[in-house]
Amino acid sequence: MVRHSFHISTDWPGLRNDSGTLSSENFHTKISIPPEMDGPGIGTNPDEMLLGAAATCYIITLAAMLERSHIEKTGLSMTSEGIVEVDKGVITYKEIIHRPILTLGPATVEKDISLAKKLLVKAEKSCMITRAIKGNVSVKVDPEIHM
Repeated sequence: MVRHSFHISTDWPGLRNDSGTLSSENFHTKISIPPEMDGPGIGTNPDEMLLGAAATCYIITLAAMLERSHIEKTGLSMTSEGIVEVDKGVITYKEIIHRPILTLGPATVEKDISLAKKLLVKAEKSCMITRAIKGNVSVKVDPEIHM
């Protein structure tokens, strides 16, 4: 078994509606409560960070699967949406929807298009972040393929 550790440092010098910082070896950003939850909206927030983790994990997993399958892509982009529900003061992260747009090379054959469609779904199930939140947050994929 191989184990990896990832490290984050946070600092929160103020009260609820102030801001703090989040740092790792590769990034440094301000953090606060989002304006949708009556916060100041400075920097990023936990909701965006969870969405970002799920989105980056999915798109990297998909790119690796396409590469291993020798599917020629000329473009891969995506938007993702995180849906948070507030019910009687309880805030729950309900759903993440990834909307990848995969552009395949002009010489792509039908069997590779079919495989690409399968990989667009499989990548979501294979992503370690999706597996980590499974049972708590619904994750859906709404893909587009272009030639």
